[in-house]
Amino acid sequence: MSEAAVSYYLEEYERFRASRPVAPASPQRAQALEFLQTHGFPTRRMEQWKYTDITPITRRKFTIGDAVATQADAALIDKLRFTRLDCHELVFINGHFCAQLSNLGELAPGATVRALQTQAQDNATVAARYFGDEDLGQAFTALNAVFLDDGALLHLPTGTALSRPLHIIYFSTDNTDTPHISHPHNKVVLGRHASASVIETYAGVPDARYFTNTHTSILAQAGARLDYYKIQHESQRAYHIGNTRIRQDADSRVDCHALTLGAKLARWDIDVDLNEPGAEVMLNGLYLGNNSQHLDNHTVVRHKQPHTTSREHYRGIMDGRARAVFNGKVIVHEQAQKTEAHQSNANLLLSDAAEVDTKPELEIYADDVKCSHGATVGQLDENMLFYLRSRAVNEDTARSLLTYAFADEIVRDIRLPELRARLEQGIVGELPDTDVIKEFMQ
Repeated sequence: MSEAAVSYYLEEYERFRASRPVAPASPQRAQALEFLQTHGFPTRRMEQWKYTDITPITRRKFTIGDAVATQADAALIDKLRFTRLDCHELVFINGHFCAQLSNLGELAPGATVRALQTQAQDNATVAARYFGDEDLGQAFTALNAVFLDDGALLHLPTGTALSRPLHIIYFSTDNTDTPHISHPHNKVVLGRHASASVIETYAGVPDARYFTNTHTSILAQAGARLDYYKIQHESQRAYHIGNTRIRQDADSRVDCHALTLGAKLARWDIDVDLNEPGAEVMLNGLYLGNNSQHLDNHTVVRHKQPHTTSREHYRGIMDGRARAVFNGKVIVHEQAQKTEAHQSNANLLLSDAAEVDTKPELEIYADDVKCSHGATVGQLDENMLFYLRSRAVNEDTARSLLTYAFADEIVRDIRLPELRARLEQGIVGELPDTDVIKEFMQ
């Protein structure tokens, strides 16, 4: 199946290349093609993909979608906007930039926010300067590089602050004839002591079948600060593979919030290098699964220098026949003395058919460190249920309140009020006795 899928995408690439100019900012296209031909797509025989079967993706023939949005699509996109945050907005339809639905507004002097298709030569220069040595990592990253055509670029020079959040919306339309694929590619460069908040939202027409294969590269130079949010709320029939690559220099801080709510099959890999002393990263994740969803989160944090810090907290709620996978690895290199690294993964199973496979890992080669990791999988606390029932709360509402409280441990760390409120309401909306729970929240 992997060989057939590789052959299909190589043929698709020839059609892609013939139909449009070779896309900008893709110095690794040739290496990516070679990687696909040599390694193919992963199988469950590989340790990193042991619990995730991608044959539902590789057996389908996805084609590049068109940048066409109907009025109904535009109305759905409007619901994704954060009006009170007054964001800079870049909107993409099926992976293609849509200027008509975007709204950038005035930027700080020297700041660059634009689509990769615009001012191609400048984008290629930024890519070559900051991301020329980027590792392909795995087959889907290589596939993204092969079909690199559009995406978002944020470049802030030294000392620049992006006063308003940047909201990047990737929306997939419905195509009943042939399911389509998009390959969004985002590059974020924060200069020394620069700061920004970036939100990536991935969504589509309800019940549409499509495949989003996305890659985001982030470089935080010395003293930079980034709040990064990725909200994956795809159609329940869609597939989503994402990779986020973060590199950090001295005294930089990146807070990464991973929110996985949609898709039939979703996987997100986060790869972090703490390259210089004082670098700090927080990985904050929440995944909610129902029906037969399959949600996979893989993270790797490499502490390469002394006095670096990582904090990782992921929580999952699984109902129906949903299955979740969490694999978090922290690597402390020999020279990374005085490292502090903490990792936890907690999972709540709401049905007997739901399943979670969790594997936290620590590899420590230094001897003066503070590191911890742990994982739990369980059901609602019967004592807490009894406590609420004893105070005249019915069983369904009690279960919903405890479930909401479990998820809110992650959501309450989100700094943007409108984003936090929307996610809280989204969680409540999935629970029984929604109106009653809202009264408790007030």
